[in-house]
Amino acid sequence: MPLTDAACRNAIPREKPYRLADSGGMYLEVSPAGGKYWRLKYRFGGKEKRLAFGVYPDVSLATARKKRDNARENLAAGIDPGEAKKADQRAAKLAADNSFEAVARDWLDERKSTVESAQHIKTLARLVNDVFPWIGKRPITQIDAPEILAVLKRIDSRGARFSAHRVRSEISRVFRYAIKEGKAKSDPAKDLIGAIPPAVETHFAAITEPTKVGEMLRAFDGFSGTFPVLCALKLAPLLFVRPGELRKAEWAQIDLDRAEWRYRVSKTKTDHLVPLAAQAVAILRELHALAGKGQYVFPGARTAERPMSEAAVNAALRRLGYDTRTEITGHGFRAMARTILHEELHQKPEVIEHQLAHTVPDALGAAYNRTKFIKERRAMMQQWADYLDRLKAGAKVLPFAAGAS
Repeated sequence: MPLTDAACRNAIPREKPYRLADSGGMYLEVSPAGGKYWRLKYRFGGKEKRLAFGVYPDVSLATARKKRDNARENLAAGIDPGEAKKADQRAAKLAADNSFEAVARDWLDERKSTVESAQHIKTLARLVNDVFPWIGKRPITQIDAPEILAVLKRIDSRGARFSAHRVRSEISRVFRYAIKEGKAKSDPAKDLIGAIPPAVETHFAAITEPTKVGEMLRAFDGFSGTFPVLCALKLAPLLFVRPGELRKAEWAQIDLDRAEWRYRVSKTKTDHLVPLAAQAVAILRELHALAGKGQYVFPGARTAERPMSEAAVNAALRRLGYDTRTEITGHGFRAMARTILHEELHQKPEVIEHQLAHTVPDALGAAYNRTKFIKERRAMMQQWADYLDRLKAGAKVLPFAAGAS
């Protein structure tokens, strides 16, 4: 008689393995340890063989019978069901190896050594949160543009248009990597350039009115946080470098006697020189007494082995009552300096751009750019620091004559 669910459920272990027959050569094998395994006995090419269908109750009686029927259909067609199962397993493994997620992680591993750790982590997070749940398990060769567009629209619909564009670019790079590795033949994400409306560029919040700058500088004196963060807060407007470069500054890069800070610009991958005004040197010398034995100028709050958090300066500004979305951010000090240096101190735009470490066309190359206008930049940085001191003191600051430097 064919098996029933009750018979399978109530089968108890014995001292030796035994079988409960169903029909069509299928049976349930019960082990002494209590395991219940579905098996099919069949003959192919004159040989008796066995085929496993899984473990009861994970594989129900009805499911096992469907597998048995499929196996017998293969036999009727002259196909060994055991070999067919192996072929299916190989195909499934190949599909898993060539899934979008598998290929994307291979791409991430390859590029990991060429990008900063923070950038790698952010890219991985975007893929894990916004891409893998939707197309991660799909074979990369079967993914088409409409599927990718659905992913991008889902991101865009929550108001993250910049992220949608960035994710499209990252998906495209995964496909280009797959093409290189022979795992795909085309990049459907490339056809979606422009499918999402352009993101509206928003500039970092910045204070550019001299009187308000003076108020902010005076507010710094009321900061009650740690001394390294206070120093970073005071140096940010003085040096107006990128926030990530300021927080990662190392003592080995700074020569206080020469009043210079030399470092590698993360964005342009070029060397950069920051002349240090006397005020900046004084702040750094005071900080050196506390943190000078470590690697980083601004050590982290939890460990000196890492620099302070990327959110430290913005958090300090918020503690002082500033809205970092609408008033000022750590990055906004660059816009503040750029505007006031040009409009109030009448510095030459090309000198300001070099000090901002922006890419400036130069036939002599980046190595020359590092020290181009260095005399003018030294004078500008000292003039800027003196100007900020006057603003902080509340003095009436008159514009310099046009063309002065």
